[in-house]
Amino acid sequence: MAEGLSISLPLSLDEKDGPYKSNVTLDEVAQQNIKMIVLTNPGERVMAPDFGVGIRSYLFEQETPFLINDIRTRIKSQVDKYAPFIKIRELNIDVDSDNGFLSVQIKYAVPAGGIVSDLTIPVSA
Repeated sequence: MAEGLSISLPLSLDEKDGPYKSNVTLDEVAQQNIKMIVLTNPGERVMAPDFGVGIRSYLFEQETPFLINDIRTRIKSQVDKYAPFIKIRELNIDVDSDNGFLSVQIKYAVPAGGIVSDLTIPVSA
């Protein structure tokens, strides 16, 4: 019998959890939610046209304080709206627009589960 909290994405087969691998900890669920929010383009999710940061759209933008602030603001507002159980403690963004690469480092907490963790999301063209 499956004992996971949610289905792990991308889908992968796992006989232990049933037909698909499951997220079994609250931290796995939080990390998956953050990744989905950051990597999804607005308009891509059916019935939720405002969902997502669309981080790839920032890849070849000129690195400016305004750009970094825009990305930070977008991530924080999306997490607050779509995953309010996650509290962002620190958010760092490294941009290498010449090579089409950026990295998002997020330190977050899930107060209900007593979890403090971090996640790095590398994004490239």
